[in-house]
Amino acid sequence: MAGVHKPLTFVGAHGGVSIPCGFKSLNNIWSQEAIIDQAFLGRALHAPDRGAIENLAAALIVVDGDGVIRDVLDAGADDGRLAAAQFRVEGRLTELKAGQVLIPGLVDLHVHAPQWPQLGLRLDLPLEEWLQRYTFPLEARYADLAFAAEVYPVLVDALLAQGTTTAVYYATIHVEASVLLAQTCLAKGQRALVGRVAMDHPAECPDWYRDASAQAGVADTRRFIEAVQALPGAESGLVRPAITPRFIPACTDALLEGLGRLAAETGCHVQTHVSESDWEHDHVLARCGASDAASLDAMGLLTRRSVLAHGVFLSGSDLDLLAARGAGVAHCPLSNVYFSDAVLPVRKVFAHEVNIGLGTDISGGANASMLNSARHAVIASRSLESGVDPDVPRAERRREGARITAAEAFWLATAGGGIVLDTAIGLFKPGYAFDALVIDPSPPGGGGDLHMAPDDTPEELLEKLIYLGGQANIASVWVAGRRVSGQG
Repeated sequence: MAGVHKPLTFVGAHGGVSIPCGFKSLNNIWSQEAIIDQAFLGRALHAPDRGAIENLAAALIVVDGDGVIRDVLDAGADDGRLAAAQFRVEGRLTELKAGQVLIPGLVDLHVHAPQWPQLGLRLDLPLEEWLQRYTFPLEARYADLAFAAEVYPVLVDALLAQGTTTAVYYATIHVEASVLLAQTCLAKGQRALVGRVAMDHPAECPDWYRDASAQAGVADTRRFIEAVQALPGAESGLVRPAITPRFIPACTDALLEGLGRLAAETGCHVQTHVSESDWEHDHVLARCGASDAASLDAMGLLTRRSVLAHGVFLSGSDLDLLAARGAGVAHCPLSNVYFSDAVLPVRKVFAHEVNIGLGTDISGGANASMLNSARHAVIASRSLESGVDPDVPRAERRREGARITAAEAFWLATAGGGIVLDTAIGLFKPGYAFDALVIDPSPPGGGGDLHMAPDDTPEELLEKLIYLGGQANIASVWVAGRRVSGQG
């Protein structure tokens, strides 16, 4: 990494933030001139309504120079044929190959970016011990910008290759390294929310990894917000800062209240954990005398732009509060296996009309694929419905009506995530960003045969994609009309 560490400084009202100047030379997609209008021709699947798949058998999707869908035409109709021919002649048409299918980009609502090096490791302890023994020591290493500069580009490339066009990232307490993550997303063209983590409670955070005070935590969060907003290309809105109290146990009331005021002042998104495990849920009840949701609301941190990870132990009244505020839940089914000891009842969340999408929870979730997260969401719901203890009679162990379908999981991973973020993504509709994946059921290199048949219904295609699809089937990835991974 020699030669990377000379500072490049962005200055806001609250001081400068230095990041490695080597990133200045990266191909920053969002500092380029706007691309021209273009079109995509082929079969497309999306989920405009939860559980309902719309099949666009011969779609011509016209995308403007800002990467926003301008029109969706039927390529079999006269206007669609004429438009496709014009785009083809002008060299502005991307045509899917036989058998390929276009789907919306996948939205991961909960990623701990600094935990990427321990993905698949260190899942042997309860949450509170896992944080202290493994995770806080790893995150503390990001005080070294050279270490951050090695990890973050690999992470973003890996997620893009797996179809994650939008990621909601927790970084660390370090302002400079957190800004570097935001710049990496901009450079590589991934849509993202990035949060500098705030945590100051001396009883739950080690001396060597926490904010010096509540005032320092708020000030550094403000400095981070201003630095991200000042990055070249940030005016596109592709990458935005998020206010990120880690969770209530790690934060003093003064820090939470200060961040609540900052959220009201800036209008930024807020992300945190809520009612994840028995320990965390009970800790908040004992300390605050109220649930996570009620406590966050009292601190000004429950807004239309709040993304709350997990929510396994949210009560009916908690869910009603989330619905009233417009806040959303990031369902992370795999990590709940390791750290929640329970399954989120997704149908209960639906019933209370709470916004909800999916997250991987890297690295508490030991898999980076959002297709796998959708698969795990279905499996978790089936486990909740059927029960898992064979020594308990079937009628007693079951929770009837808890299962969700593959189509509903697909909606959670696409349109549902967009709704949580209050962002026009996840659908092929005019006015929505063209974030998309080209799915190839039989990739040239093999290893990802979905066995799609010409007479498969849209629902059958979708089921095969959720249950069998993987990175090998993702031929190319597009964000706001730019190809950011794959070929063609």
